[in-house]
Amino acid sequence: MTQDGREIDMTRGMDESGLGMPGMTMASMSMPGMPTGSLATDTAKAQPTVPQVAQFVRYSGWPELKEALMSGRLKVAMMLAPMVMDLADKGVPVRIVALGHRSGAVIMVNKDSPARDFGDLRGKRIAIPSRFAVDHIFVRRLMREHGLGDRDLTMVEIAPPDMPAALLAGAVDAYATGEPYGAKSEMAGYGRVLYMTRDVWPKYICCVLTVREELIKSDPELVQNLVNHVMSAGQWLDSDPKHRTIAARIASERSIFNQAFELINWVMERPADRVTYGDLRLIRTEFDEMMRLAMNAKIINHPIPYETYVDESFMRRFRPVSISIQ
Repeated sequence: MTQDGREIDMTRGMDESGLGMPGMTMASMSMPGMPTGSLATDTAKAQPTVPQVAQFVRYSGWPELKEALMSGRLKVAMMLAPMVMDLADKGVPVRIVALGHRSGAVIMVNKDSPARDFGDLRGKRIAIPSRFAVDHIFVRRLMREHGLGDRDLTMVEIAPPDMPAALLAGAVDAYATGEPYGAKSEMAGYGRVLYMTRDVWPKYICCVLTVREELIKSDPELVQNLVNHVMSAGQWLDSDPKHRTIAARIASERSIFNQAFELINWVMERPADRVTYGDLRLIRTEFDEMMRLAMNAKIINHPIPYETYVDESFMRRFRPVSISIQ
């Protein structure tokens, strides 16, 4: 769904048009693993009657995931968009075939912090997950909007699971991260949301479904099946609040995120568009903006052609699949 509730036809051009997917129904759904730095999906346990498309594998950090994808141990992964751009530019045979989600990043401060906007963080320490993270670009964007330079803020790289504790201990004054690690300090009562991407960057994209080119060439049918499931899952998630509760229950399992159901459900409900999944199209203008912002942040030092890191063909051939949770 678009933010104004219209259905999206992802089989039409990858631009801002393509609305009104006729005849699409999401009566049932397979849960393809919610976006993080992890390998695709493991739906066999949740839906034994549906063939398994891929196996979900959880990684502890972006460097480990990046190395596994570069080496070929992984064929498919949810990756940071700027990281994939950089890898493809350096000759690593990877392509983005769909988005993983929209929005879903926050900037957190201590609940007692006097900060009311980003300018109030002048002279403070803020944690980011990685210099390639879109959370970093989000921070840079806010720095520019509030007239802050590199000397006005100290950025430190901290793994997202460790960020809430760092804020509680006073090791940082703020942190920028994807969920559920923002909600973790908020739910515990010591963190406060300073910014959500949904409020200041409505078309924010971060994690992207990334596939190695040898799999695209050797088994395009499998890749198409995976894209169909991921995009259909996104439509299902945003079509009914009850679906989000079901998804939170699955994602909280030890074999997936190993996080408390209450935490995942908090992210899904407060507010409902804190993270969205209904529009997972690849839109060139959005990636062009991402490239510009990445260059401004000195993450990428030159323009990288869109065709170098994106394969729209599976998106264009998208067909909704029936999803059922048993």
